[in-house]
Amino acid sequence: MLDFAIFAVTFLLALVGAVLYLYPAFRQAAGIPGITPTEEKDGNLPDIVNSGSLHEFLVNLHERYGPVVSFWFGRRLVVSLGTVDVLKQHINPNKTSDPFETMLKSLLRYQSGGGNVSEKHMRKKLCENGVTNSLKSNFALLLKLSEELLDKWLSYPETQHVPLSQHMLGFAMKSVTQMVMGSTFENDQEVIRFQKNHGTICILTYFQVWSEIGKGFLDGSLDKNTTRKKQYEDALMQLESVLRNIIKERKGRNFSQHIFIDSLVKGNLNDQQILEDSMIFSLASCIITAKLCTWAICFLTTSEEVQKKLYEEINQVFGNGPVTPEKIEQLTLVLYALGVVLQDPNTWPSPHKFDPDRFDDELVMKTFSSLGFSGTQECPELRFAYMVTTVLLSVLVKRLHLLSVEGQVIETKYELVTSSREEAWITVSKRY
Repeated sequence: MLDFAIFAVTFLLALVGAVLYLYPAFRQAAGIPGITPTEEKDGNLPDIVNSGSLHEFLVNLHERYGPVVSFWFGRRLVVSLGTVDVLKQHINPNKTSDPFETMLKSLLRYQSGGGNVSEKHMRKKLCENGVTNSLKSNFALLLKLSEELLDKWLSYPETQHVPLSQHMLGFAMKSVTQMVMGSTFENDQEVIRFQKNHGTICILTYFQVWSEIGKGFLDGSLDKNTTRKKQYEDALMQLESVLRNIIKERKGRNFSQHIFIDSLVKGNLNDQQILEDSMIFSLASCIITAKLCTWAICFLTTSEEVQKKLYEEINQVFGNGPVTPEKIEQLTLVLYALGVVLQDPNTWPSPHKFDPDRFDDELVMKTFSSLGFSGTQECPELRFAYMVTTVLLSVLVKRLHLLSVEGQVIETKYELVTSSREEAWITVSKRY
């Protein structure tokens, strides 16, 4: 069976160039080379801003101090590992915390995540259950959204340029809002109307909140522009208000559609904890899914051979039948991209070539699987994104050739999550 590997995401889902581990605040950086905090509250955030992005900051830091370096994200000490050899020697200490989630909570100024180990484990377990149950309950919805996008692309002439990033963001937002918050409430027309209204609000506020988290905080521009900052804060408050209403509606009631929030509501969490965990999951899942789908399709358009192999595997597994959860499990989708690590010419013969087969090596697979990219340590948002991306690719590749636009050069833009500097355009043609 084909091991289909796509350059996609790091622990920070940002191609930041290293694996980041968060250590307890009381643990000093003694013995670990690195830099001291520039500011007490923000740590080395000003240095990240001055470098242009987190990725460029880490590249410079590793060039200066070596494969293992330390810096401060806010008041948290972060240790960054930047080579494959170092990764082989290290076991992931983030058993109950996700660095990406921790950074988001810090940027959103959320405070309720600082419980003991057992509480963190319980909350992570609830999130994992939320992903499992919402995907199971809403698989038909996910398939419907994928087929709607397929129908849209099938209607295009072969010469039409498709704005990939824009379409993937819209697809991800629809998937996340409906699977996290639900599409309708049963037997209540007033609530249904409210749900339809806030669906549009959610999509707009998701985009605005994430845009400012990804750029405004990291480049310092948000604090310098009072109008922009107020718009961001208003959007965040509006989204939090929507979530509070949904939490209130779902408490003590049973619905035929199980959504992510239901799993948190049934756990032993207070409303603020439910709100924060729902917000973090929603924002992270939305942007991770959008970027994962975008980069997966982008890289597929660069290799006709890889796309052909994927098409053959999809035909072998699904045949003429529908896409189902059971058959999805028969596909293997391996998603690795560790920035500097995977662009290291000392490790890889062709570090900048799209070559999924590089992960077939047993030693390489063992090295990366120990980091939490597989098994139970995988973050819930990433597992959600894997499934959504797998379903979408299964639907699209079965019916379409995905083609790059001749002459287009896609340059990367490093923020909290890596994106293309300009819109990524593709064209599509029908297989049948």
